[in-house]
Amino acid sequence: MTAAAGDVAAGAAPGGVDGAEPARTIFFGSGSFAVPILEALVSSPATDVVGVISAPDRPVGRGAIVTPVPVTARARELGIPLIQPDRIRHPAAFEAVAALRPVIGVLADYGQIVPAAILDLPPRGILNVHPSLLPRHRGATPIPAAILAGDRETGVTLIRMDEGLDTGPIVAAKRWALDGTETAPELEALAAVAGAALVTATLGPWLRGEVAPNTQPTEGVTLTRPLRREDGRLDPARSAAELERQVRALQPWPGTFVETDTGRIKVLRAVVAPAAGGASPEAGGTPGALEPAVAPASSGSFGEGPGLRLHTADGDLVLVEVQPAGGRRMTGEELLLGRPSLPGSRVLGAS
Repeated sequence: MTAAAGDVAAGAAPGGVDGAEPARTIFFGSGSFAVPILEALVSSPATDVVGVISAPDRPVGRGAIVTPVPVTARARELGIPLIQPDRIRHPAAFEAVAALRPVIGVLADYGQIVPAAILDLPPRGILNVHPSLLPRHRGATPIPAAILAGDRETGVTLIRMDEGLDTGPIVAAKRWALDGTETAPELEALAAVAGAALVTATLGPWLRGEVAPNTQPTEGVTLTRPLRREDGRLDPARSAAELERQVRALQPWPGTFVETDTGRIKVLRAVVAPAAGGASPEAGGTPGALEPAVAPASSGSFGEGPGLRLHTADGDLVLVEVQPAGGRRMTGEELLLGRPSLPGSRVLGAS
C-alpha cells in the first residue's frame, strides 16, 4: 500500500462536524464516473478533501505500462494525499485512513467492499453515489442494467453506507427520463455530472443535521452482477429490441458480437428494423439468418447501399457499424462488400 497524508495534530478534534467549517473529507473512488464527484468535493465550501483512497497503479496493455486509474491521476493533479491499498480490509489501510481523522466520507465507483471498521470512522458516515434509483439495480453494473432492462427512467442515489451491498438509507436522489437511445458511456457521463451536483447540493445540509435518511423500500429490489465477456454474445433467439439494448448497454466492454463462418464480428451500433417487406416478425426469416438490409427510402438510416440484417425471434436487427476480427471499424454495407458469402448464412450457435 502507498500512502501520503498530511500531518495531523495528535488528539485534536476533527473540524467540520457540525458544518460550521469545511468538514475533513475522504473520498473513495477509482473509475472515470467518480472524477466529477471528486472535483465537486474539492470545489465545495462544505468540504476539505484531506485524502483520496483509490486503486493501486497497475501495468496496462501489451507494454505493461504502469498506469493510474482516473481518480488517482486527477488526485495527483490536484495535489491531494493518496492512499492506494491493494486490500482496503488490510489493517494498514485502516490505520492510514484513521490518521486522516475524517468527519465524512464520499464513495463513487471504488471497486472494493469497505469494511465496517472504516465505515464507522467518520462521525457523519460515508455516503455512496450510486448511478441508479435504489433499490433498483444494486451492485456492480447498474448503468448497463438500466439499458438492458429498457428502463424508462434512471437516476443517481446518495445513500449512507452500511455493511450491505447498496442497502443503506437514502439521503437524496435525482431522477430523469431515458429516451431509449443512450449508450452506457453516455449514460455514465450524464450520471457522473448529476451525481456531482447532488453531492454539492446535499453535503452542507447533511453535515448540519438537516437531512434525515430514509430506509430503502423492500419492493422493487434488483441486483446486478459484474459483466463477463460471454455476456456480449448476441443471441438471435431473443428479440431484436433486446439485442439492440444489449449493443448499447455493453459498450465499451465486453462489447457485443456474433460468430459467423468467416469469424467473429463485433457489433458496434445497431438498430431495430421491421421484418423484411413489412411482414410480421414471424415471417421475417429464420432467427440467426443474415441477409442484406436496405433502409426505407424515406429514412436513409442504414446508409446508401445494402447493410446487414440479422433475423431474430421477434423482428430484425440491422448491424449498422461492425468490426470483423482483426479488421477496422466499418459499416455493415462495407462488410458485405468484403464478405459476399455472408448473406444467406447463419450466425454460429443460433438455435
